[in-house]
Amino acid sequence: MKYGFIRAHQDQFKVLRMCEVFEISRSGYYSWRDRKESKRVEDNRTVLAEIHKVHERSKQAYGTVKTWRELKAKGMSCGRHRVARLRRQDGIEARRRRRFRITTQSRMGVVPVENKLNQRFEVGKMNRAWVGDITFIATAAGWLYLAVLIDLYSRKVVGWAMSERIDQQLVIGALNMAILQSRPEPGLIHHTDQGRQYSSTAYVEILKRHGMIPSMSRRGNCYDNAVAESFFSSLKNELVHHCSFKTRDEARTAIFEYIEVFYNRQRRHQSLDYVSPVDYERSMAVA
Repeated sequence: MKYGFIRAHQDQFKVLRMCEVFEISRSGYYSWRDRKESKRVEDNRTVLAEIHKVHERSKQAYGTVKTWRELKAKGMSCGRHRVARLRRQDGIEARRRRRFRITTQSRMGVVPVENKLNQRFEVGKMNRAWVGDITFIATAAGWLYLAVLIDLYSRKVVGWAMSERIDQQLVIGALNMAILQSRPEPGLIHHTDQGRQYSSTAYVEILKRHGMIPSMSRRGNCYDNAVAESFFSSLKNELVHHCSFKTRDEARTAIFEYIEVFYNRQRRHQSLDYVSPVDYERSMAVA
């Protein structure tokens, strides 16, 4: 808009000269400048400010729908199309996704167990099916490995562990946390890929001791463990790819905050009707 350009650059150029260039009257410009803003313009400015706050709190991960739902939850009255328009006009976009890489390796000579899930990722109760996987995070001090277990019911990360070594102790740490926090009854399906860490004697013994039913993806089929892969994709695109960690401890702190503060308790999930895992569990408990 010509008037807007003139107001933004009046400290650099003379108003008279800019009006001549744009072929508009100086009186017309001053009349526009001194005109009181409409209620709609004021409201748009308020909504846009809140959109920016949501964008930063969500680690720049939310698109239009999640942003709109976050604003509605805060009591703001605004339409989804309005949010989309204001985001577009201000150049606000969700961070672009990058592809992830497979971390675990199959254990040679070991026959994998049956795939009990077969890509059925919807379950009706907590602690009926967990999925697990391992990923790595680059730091200036070397790799940091992260193992997680996710409850398919609420998509909550129920167990996690980090280490500079990708061994059975890493996945055992995540499993022990999940068991201690969730205390599942026997019969829970425990699904992972064919990583050798998950087929170690010590790990399998823990599963047996707690009555868990092991399940594994087919070899080389990432879709069989899509929920765990999706979590790592979110972690990488919403945090890791935008950070340069100097030490493993620095990465540990950031990942802890992402999992326990943001992902489990704040991040809205489309599959959960746009609430966080913790809020979903609470709402279902009183339903």
